[in-house]
Amino acid sequence: MSSILSLPELAALDAGSGGVRIPPGDTAPLTPRVRALLDTPPVRRLARISQLGLVALVYPGGVHTRLEHSLGVYRLALEFLRRLGRDERFTAAVSPEDAGAFVAAALLHDVGHWAYCHPLEDMGLPELPRHESLLEGIVAGEPLAGVLRDAWQVPPERVASLVAGTATDRAGRILQSLLSGPIDVDKMDYLARDSLHAGVPYGRHFDQDRLLASLCLDEGGEAVAITAKGRTAAELMVFARYVMFSEVYWHHAVRAATAMLQRAVWLVRPAIEPAALLHLDDQQFAGWLLDVTAGTPAAELATGLLGPARRLVKRAGSFDALGSPAVHAAVAGRPYSEMAGIATRLARSLSSRLGRLIEPETLIIDAPPAEREVEFRLQVRLPGPAGGWQMLADMSPVVRSLAHEQFDSLVKRVRIFARAEDADAIAGCPDLAGLLVSAADSA
Repeated sequence: MSSILSLPELAALDAGSGGVRIPPGDTAPLTPRVRALLDTPPVRRLARISQLGLVALVYPGGVHTRLEHSLGVYRLALEFLRRLGRDERFTAAVSPEDAGAFVAAALLHDVGHWAYCHPLEDMGLPELPRHESLLEGIVAGEPLAGVLRDAWQVPPERVASLVAGTATDRAGRILQSLLSGPIDVDKMDYLARDSLHAGVPYGRHFDQDRLLASLCLDEGGEAVAITAKGRTAAELMVFARYVMFSEVYWHHAVRAATAMLQRAVWLVRPAIEPAALLHLDDQQFAGWLLDVTAGTPAAELATGLLGPARRLVKRAGSFDALGSPAVHAAVAGRPYSEMAGIATRLARSLSSRLGRLIEPETLIIDAPPAEREVEFRLQVRLPGPAGGWQMLADMSPVVRSLAHEQFDSLVKRVRIFARAEDADAIAGCPDLAGLLVSAADSA
């Protein structure tokens, strides 16, 4: 009878041969069936889609691709299986066939991504479906479906359900938690990899080896958990994620670039053809946006963002929830269509107050979404004869503070961006916060 630990990819990992090197110096093993997936067009396309997108405008080293990230996630999936494959409760629930489907899902988890999809999905435009919804069709279509059936002997729909999080059986629920949960193969790779390429230390110091050694199943045997020995490493991972959002993903200049992209797409949204747009890589998307915005009010935004010279809008106002609760209450979590209207009314009020024309197309309000990106719901198995279980947030004030007070109150700011020549005048407006609240209340 085969076991999880006898998977060919795990054997290749242990042998240390026949792999592809990825930063910072790891080897992702290449078995014949892994090579078969890597050589398909949907996976090769990931080599032309950047992992960090607009972050590279601020951190020029952050140009690594989703293919590199996918290889890192795949390698981490093997590390998870190497640890959990020795856990009796895990092996009683998860068959070697399901473990193989999980390995394939780790490698394919990003095939639904399209160029700059995360900032554009945040807009909630009906024309643009979420990338997760595209994955099932891509995996179920050729050539991926044929490779999964013939080389992997796994149903394509099983792989798609694991990535999409729609599996309902026990093994599926467990494996889904390894792909998307508080401690999962995706987060553990992108935090370290994004940190490495951005040239910052924040995402690389959470003791990955300690976390891997502490993996177990939760009290109900339905999801990944950790033993008490991994508590500090888990806290460090929460902190790493918090700081990466604060200093990299939500850096004010990154948010400026994101705001420009969203507003440019919003202004030309009648020209969006989803069937074509969702298959573009980064370079093709840039060409499309520059072409479709030419001669429109969005041209200045598109060329400043994706043209030959970088010209980002500048920060004219910044409001956190602790210092400006009224601003957050008025605009945070509002649909993008409402935010565009609020910006137009604010531009009109500022033009009157400052005695100069503030173009509504280039005055942009960047408001945080309602979701908590640092939320951590993770069970910890307590030591000793009595054992027992406790939620990490209940036993760690560090996690509670970072996930709630620090992140929601300080990192997720409401920002106003404007042309460089207008930003100082807007920033000097003594009642800028009040004008913003009034513009929001008029919606």
